[in-house]
Amino acid sequence: MLLPGATIGVLGGGQLGRMMALAGSAMGYRFVALDPAPDAPCGQVTPQITAAYNDRDAARELARRADVITYEFENVDAGVAALLTSESYVPQGSALLYTTQHRLREKAAIEAAGVSVAPYRKVGSLAELKAAAAELGLPCVLKTATGGYDGKGQAVIRHSEELETAFRQVAPGTSAGEALPELVLEKFVAFQCEISVVAARSASGEVKSFPPAENIHVNNILHLSIIPARVPEEIQRRACELAEQIVTGMNAVGLLAVEMFVTEEGELFVNELAPRPHNSGHYTMDACVTSQFEQHVRAICNLPLGDTSLLTPVVMVNVLGQHLDGAVQAVSTVNEEANRLGVAPKLHIYGKAESKTGRKMGHINLLCKDTGDGLSWVEQTNLWRN
Repeated sequence: MLLPGATIGVLGGGQLGRMMALAGSAMGYRFVALDPAPDAPCGQVTPQITAAYNDRDAARELARRADVITYEFENVDAGVAALLTSESYVPQGSALLYTTQHRLREKAAIEAAGVSVAPYRKVGSLAELKAAAAELGLPCVLKTATGGYDGKGQAVIRHSEELETAFRQVAPGTSAGEALPELVLEKFVAFQCEISVVAARSASGEVKSFPPAENIHVNNILHLSIIPARVPEEIQRRACELAEQIVTGMNAVGLLAVEMFVTEEGELFVNELAPRPHNSGHYTMDACVTSQFEQHVRAICNLPLGDTSLLTPVVMVNVLGQHLDGAVQAVSTVNEEANRLGVAPKLHIYGKAESKTGRKMGHINLLCKDTGDGLSWVEQTNLWRN
């Protein structure tokens, strides 16, 4: 058990590290981050080592200055993660990273935990893609086994004529003679909605999960999360049980976000995992007894996990680059729509150096008596139509 006063090293200096440091600092912990970008979001609120993620000397410096090390995103250099695990205390370990960095290994681990995923096949060539598509049936989604986020590194295939185009799109270097990246073809699940559950497991094995969030994406980027999710309580309960089953089966420490599809028949299929705080868990910062960021600190420091109860219905809406100025203005003046609807907007800005279209720059948690009121505020505020 690492008590307040200890120093937590964060591999990665983005917004997740920033919010983790803000939550942990309030608990009395110190932080130091490693990130290649000068003045990274986390580095604005805590000391920062500015170096590449694969810089082993910098990694050793992080280990020297920290009592425990965590990571805030999963695309961490596996060699550095293994080095840190051997030279420092990394309760999450490198095995979880190794698994979740690769979609095929991740799916195998989920199945080993006794949880269903959408039917899939490994793809190693265009011929194998055509054979897998014939076996699974269309529509399907072709993805790279490694990397990719917010819809990058994947293509939806609805007709057989699109197979070759999708193959060239997802593996563009093959036409230039480059090695083919590992690919996976997933059967497209006809889902009613998408939900996610953020589960936590401490180093001593205590497990707790947060209420499921219903997620809506626009252009493959999470647009908003609705909590409570608009699905029956039985499905919400089962989703939490599955997330806790996976986090336990994988011996994960810290947070594990589990994204799932809900079918019309009420079946649940796990789509992806993220071994860290998650965008769809940002609602916990204002709407739960314990935030996901405080919970992550508690888990890696082996403190008792906090109460995950929901205090109020909430809608979390992402603020992208094209929304930033309008969002700041909307919450900086008296907002008649918010007053009329009984909605309390809580703005969180990430401190990124450059605002770009489609880039996550912050989020707003809309505390409300009913999530319909929060959704009405998003619609009537008019920022998210561009």
